[in-house]
Amino acid sequence: MTLKEQIEGALKDAIRSRDETRRNALRMLLTAMKNKEKEVRRELETAEIRQLIGAAMKQRREAAELYRKGGREDLASVEERESEVLREFLPEPLSREALEALVDEVIREVGAAGPKDMGKVMQAIMPKVAGRAEGKAVNDCVRRRLTS
Repeated sequence: MTLKEQIEGALKDAIRSRDETRRNALRMLLTAMKNKEKEVRRELETAEIRQLIGAAMKQRREAAELYRKGGREDLASVEERESEVLREFLPEPLSREALEALVDEVIREVGAAGPKDMGKVMQAIMPKVAGRAEGKAVNDCVRRRLTS
């Protein structure tokens, strides 16, 4: 079963169980996936779907933070619950140690020698960590490894 089929099945289950938060989060994700498929004119691969999920989760975290600043705890909690629903479709996040090991491996693969090679390393590593680590965390780790 593909990731897309899993998401569609989860949406059907959410509709049957009348779980509005889950239903809304999954509908929004499937809509984003369909829009992206129209844009690229093909079915999305698993890595691309995971990137969309990561982006959707980031949006929800940022929205929850803004709602909290505005004193709307009720809306912030909805955003956080939707983010947790989306997290179910991502693989386990990489630990800091695993991320550092993967960064070291990619640095060796591309032959990076210093900070000027950061772009090459980032381009090579991002598909490998899609959905398992945030871009900012990867960027920080690569920067630390290339400058030390």
